[in-house]
Amino acid sequence: MFAAVLLGGCGADPAPSAAPGPSSPATTTEQAPAGTPCGDITGLQGAKNKLVVHGKADCAEATQVLTEYFQKLTPAEAASPQGPGPVVIGAWTCGSGPNDPVTTCSTEDDRQIEATRP
Repeated sequence: MFAAVLLGGCGADPAPSAAPGPSSPATTTEQAPAGTPCGDITGLQGAKNKLVVHGKADCAEATQVLTEYFQKLTPAEAASPQGPGPVVIGAWTCGSGPNDPVTTCSTEDDRQIEATRP
């Protein structure tokens, strides 16, 4: 009976501290709902692009990935008849078709971000 009291006391204490834990990471990452506009980003030759996230991506990560993509993209890749890319940025693969105003980056777990020139 003494052991049951100790276990009951131990079991009750971790449960309240464990409950806030899972909600904390969700609020700190602040993932945007699919199709969420994330503002503008500077692309090739200073062109402004509208940034949108799809899937489990957030605006901060999308901005970082596309900024790195546009910095890594060489003039030869940008002028390729097949379109710029693919360029790998961490878990992301980015590129677009020839003369396509949309640059798309995606991951294996269905995250996707797009930058569209107006």
